Amino acid sequence: MNLNFHHINLPVVTILDEIQEKLQATNTLIVNAPPGAGKSTLVPLALLQQAKASNQKIILLEPRRLAARGIAERMASLLNEEVGETIGYRIRFENRISSKTRIEVVTEGILTRMLQSDNSLEGVGTVIFDEFHERSIHADLALALCREAQQVLRPDLRIVIMSATLNLPQLSSLLKAPVVQCSGKLFPVDMIYTGENDIRLIAELTAQTVLRAIKEKEGDVLVFLPGEGEIKKCERLLRNERLNLEVHPLYGALPKHKQLAAIFPSPQGKRKVILATSIAETSLTIEGVQVVIDSGYARVSRFNPRTGLSHLETVQVPKDSADQRAGRAGRLGPGSCYRMWTKATHEQLAEQRTPEILEADLASLVLDLAQWGVTAPEQLCWLNEPPRGTFKQASELLHELEALDDGKITALGKQLHRLPCHPRIAHMLIMAQDNGHVSLATDLAAILEERDPLGREAGIDINLRIEALRKQRSSQRISKKMKRIEKVAESYRNVIGCEPSNEMVNPYETGLLLVYAYPERIAFARPGNNAQFQLSNGNIAMAGHKDELAHEAWLAVAHLNAREGMGSIFLASPLNPTDLAPLVKEREVIAWDSKKGGLIATKELRIGGIVLQSKPLPNPDSDQVLTVLTEAISKEGKHLLNFDERVTQWQNRVISLRHWNPEAQWPDVSTENLLQTNPNWLTPYLQNIRKPEDLKKIDLESALHYHLSQEQQQMLDKLAPQKLKVPSGSAIKLSYQSNGEAPVLAVRLQEVFGMEDTPKVNNGQVNVLMHLLSPGFKPVQITSDLRSFWNNAYFEVKKELKRRYPKHAWPDDPWTAEALRGVKRRQS
Repeated sequence: MNLNFHHINLPVVTILDEIQEKLQATNTLIVNAPPGAGKSTLVPLALLQQAKASNQKIILLEPRRLAARGIAERMASLLNEEVGETIGYRIRFENRISSKTRIEVVTEGILTRMLQSDNSLEGVGTVIFDEFHERSIHADLALALCREAQQVLRPDLRIVIMSATLNLPQLSSLLKAPVVQCSGKLFPVDMIYTGENDIRLIAELTAQTVLRAIKEKEGDVLVFLPGEGEIKKCERLLRNERLNLEVHPLYGALPKHKQLAAIFPSPQGKRKVILATSIAETSLTIEGVQVVIDSGYARVSRFNPRTGLSHLETVQVPKDSADQRAGRAGRLGPGSCYRMWTKATHEQLAEQRTPEILEADLASLVLDLAQWGVTAPEQLCWLNEPPRGTFKQASELLHELEALDDGKITALGKQLHRLPCHPRIAHMLIMAQDNGHVSLATDLAAILEERDPLGREAGIDINLRIEALRKQRSSQRISKKMKRIEKVAESYRNVIGCEPSNEMVNPYETGLLLVYAYPERIAFARPGNNAQFQLSNGNIAMAGHKDELAHEAWLAVAHLNAREGMGSIFLASPLNPTDLAPLVKEREVIAWDSKKGGLIATKELRIGGIVLQSKPLPNPDSDQVLTVLTEAISKEGKHLLNFDERVTQWQNRVISLRHWNPEAQWPDVSTENLLQTNPNWLTPYLQNIRKPEDLKKIDLESALHYHLSQEQQQMLDKLAPQKLKVPSGSAIKLSYQSNGEAPVLAVRLQEVFGMEDTPKVNNGQVNVLMHLLSPGFKPVQITSDLRSFWNNAYFEVKKELKRRYPKHAWPDDPWTAEALRGVKRRQS
């Protein structure tokens, strides 16, 4: 049916015609509209008639499952239809679409899979990226793939990017796309800054702010807290006050009926307080809200490339997120927002959130790209290119899982990619089919993905969680905590095609399955260190001393923290070392360790970083030895090589010539560059090097000098000589400077009697700086104009020298006096 938008009182209605017109002329468009303007529901509906006429679908991407459901239901109700007819949605493990569906609301990972199965997106006319400012990794990847499909295969594919808070000029320039802006605002929101916050007391301070707000303001209250733990604590505190209102939590892991209770008005007409995570920032319409309380914090997942782990961090929200939250108070009428920080703090907040792609685990993204045929991130056009280090680490993991081979996806990798989960979990599920433990793997996958149902007080044995799940499933009395886990396990059973098992668990089977998911977290008990384990990735982690698994010889670790130094194990299973035989690899290790005496060459049996056996390697490969030596010199060469005064002076001579004659292209011989380029000039001298003392014996000055061309060697000696001959017959060393300033000639005054002018270097273009010394080699004058010195300052200097050195001859006429190498006694 046709929808009459002019009867809908939402700001975005004013720009719907402009959006449709712009999309006739361009295939990429940016739509900017304030929170609550109606863009999520009305923009797709405005494009619906054209989609029907061309028999094409509209895909609307939402960053959150709850929003995807809610928006689909709202659009369907505007058409007086049920979800699954014209409007449908697809989220992980849930599908409400039919052959009649023309608008599909999907979460972002779903679109990536659609593109992978059909990279031209046949049958799709428009892809709308909603709430794009959240910059999820799935949205960035899907946009990069959509743009390539648009440029190569589907120039008619239209891309619409929508948000309330975007850096519009930057985004418009990057995408070369016009912007349609909705200037209408809903209602004003009064900002109330409550003062400085304390993250340690966030639940208590938030509860106090709620009590203040319900006394001062009317309407329902939406409260933003970092996570489930703070929400539950704040909920308890408010319920203890026995207020005549309803308190509802709202977070992603809540059952659907509880989420709906938070969103819809109270059936009893009571005032509501909704305690929510960032899930309520965007897209959801929560009726009745006139007051927002913002704690100022959110919980985000951060990936640590050093450990290969993601962990949750509580962080201050940026300004764009704070604006989104405040905007929830102005949808129905004038509202208020209590910000639990100061105005001064607000000015210091970051303008926008960091794109997830810069901080996330990239394993799934790298596998997606490999399936697409991309082996390096620069092959696609990104808004923010994935970080090279994190990309490399994800690629190494996928090679270890045998999903990639030389950067290209393998047959096993394609199997992993087809499963709707992280590659680690997918690898475990597929390997379980080979060893007959597939039902156990589906239970284990669900427990790994969801919140620990027993808590840390139950210990680290993950088998206790599986047994609890199976016991409850067997009795058909499943607790609230286990319901979500069982739902995910059931979804995996449906995908894999297996029946549930409620048998007793063999912990060694669990351990082996965990190895398939986390091969780098095989853990071997460290000798003499109670409850400490060496992980195969080189890290060390610790179980509680009283934990039942603390004294196991081998563990497979599922969850641990990413703390520096000694990590803590949260979930693990015992391992039978005989199960690890296929993972044992022989490896020749050639390395340099200055603290252990230099070159180390061993043949090892190992599992990752765990060394099972080590023997000396008598004849290590010379090429590998050379590579190890040059790498060590690149890192530690300043201390390993003998950069003595001779070498430093040689460097300064060449550096000076680079300053004085830039057109002559003298090489960069700074210590840093020499170390980085050492394979180019030092290799011939690295034969038979085994110890740090061997490196110290290398004649660096000769090695460097003879690496210059013969012509450069001659020019160096001519233009920047090491020594200058003076009238006494002595050859005096010059001291060259590292910044190209004049070289210093430190010479006893008596040796230069009769010298008329200051000596010069660099073909007579650079005066040396003369340090004229007393017989005791103390400076008495510094000059770059010797002629002026003889004519003027010499006579004052002579008086002082005559007083201090009365036995030496100090002639009245230095021009004609004989220059002395030794000491000439003054005649009595």
